[in-house]
Amino acid sequence: MTQPTASHFINGEYVEDSNGAPIDVIYPATGAIIARVYSATPDIIERAVQSGLNAQKAWARLSGTERGRVLQRAAAIMRERNRELSILETYDTGKPMSETLYVDATSGADALEYFGGLAGSITGEHIPLAEGNWAYTRREALGLCVGIGAWNYPTQIACWKGAPALACGNAMIFKPSETTPLCALKVAEILIEAGLPAGLYNVIQGMGDVGASLVSDPRVDKVSLTGSVPTGRKVYAAAASQMKHVTMELGGKSPLVIFDDADLENSVSGAILANFYSTGQVCSNGTRVFVQSGILDNFLKRLTERLELAVIGDPQDERTNFGPMVSERQLDIVLSYIKKGKAEGARLITGGNRIPSDGYYVQPTVFADVTDDMSIAREEVFGPLMSVLSFENEEEVVDRANATEFGLAAGVFTADLSRAHRMVDALDAGTCFINSYNDAPVEVPFGGVKMSGVGRENSKAAILHYSQLKSVFVRMGDMESPF
Repeated sequence: MTQPTASHFINGEYVEDSNGAPIDVIYPATGAIIARVYSATPDIIERAVQSGLNAQKAWARLSGTERGRVLQRAAAIMRERNRELSILETYDTGKPMSETLYVDATSGADALEYFGGLAGSITGEHIPLAEGNWAYTRREALGLCVGIGAWNYPTQIACWKGAPALACGNAMIFKPSETTPLCALKVAEILIEAGLPAGLYNVIQGMGDVGASLVSDPRVDKVSLTGSVPTGRKVYAAAASQMKHVTMELGGKSPLVIFDDADLENSVSGAILANFYSTGQVCSNGTRVFVQSGILDNFLKRLTERLELAVIGDPQDERTNFGPMVSERQLDIVLSYIKKGKAEGARLITGGNRIPSDGYYVQPTVFADVTDDMSIAREEVFGPLMSVLSFENEEEVVDRANATEFGLAAGVFTADLSRAHRMVDALDAGTCFINSYNDAPVEVPFGGVKMSGVGRENSKAAILHYSQLKSVFVRMGDMESPF
């Protein structure tokens, strides 16, 4: 069930080219190879580009309502197949079924449905001018878009990028992460089944070289990347050389600030969701947990008690709520940061060890007495490692929270809503949460500032990033000139 029909999906059908480098798909829970795909060759890349170019103009000429109808049908199909899509997501990523059943394909369906509904409202405006003249604007498609996905949410990201691109009349070539190549193929299948014309949503596999080839192709009009800051720098520079439109959703080292007056249970729940959901592999995670000194001891005590309730095991078992890391490489990175935390003087509260198994499991880990200069407080770990830092007052914690190159997300827990709003006003982050964390409804823009990226995904804001504005001046009288 995990081996796809072929590695790539181009022009409405599966396509194979075994001349590309083989990519083994590893099930993180066991370390077993569950599928093999092949990296895109130059011929595969060219076929994907050409089919997208050939299909895009006719798609853009359809009304937004017609385009939206296809996306909404795809959303309905995705919801009908949520279980099988969730099972595949779990095999692809290792995330427990208790997550994938409710977050991944469902979020993808939400995006398809939302942008399907929005497509018919993508319009310009009428601008009355002096002397009976007037102007109007048109919001037009960009052309051929490239989406480059991350490995942590393969189904969701394929839809978050594809849905607004298609709603605006573009074609999309999507390259999943080589670590999780399976889910996007199913998204492409469903779109075709829903009536999307062939060529408008192509999926090709590959490593960084395939992504680089797509980004540097002069026929590509837009690049949307979800990935690391180093990858983002390279992609941004390559796209800038040809003035391509770009959306970058990159990494973070987000602060979660908990004040003395916050509800303790809610605060602990927020900290758990901000650090251990998806085994900590979420870009917006609030991994710097600032706890006001008055409740620090109680917070750590209750957090430790709650973490003992984690059910670690087979991700296909719906009772499991904490699964493996996505790969051995990512496991090794997390273990190296645990080692750094100990060496730099942080106090290990709980966890800190690999769990003996064939899979890539590590315990949920919490360090206290963390200082701002420690590696675990400055660098993105992307795993289940929480750093708890103590603070005394609002002014102090704002300065410390903002002392980072990142600015993806931030959270505040407090009973004082005036303070909550002051805090989010002062925090350098593109996405903020008050008495909550990591909610991502499709109606709300998602993205960061500083090194965490540019542009926004989801909401009406995404339409601005997948379309361009044309202004048209209409003179109603005679045209005069100086000679």
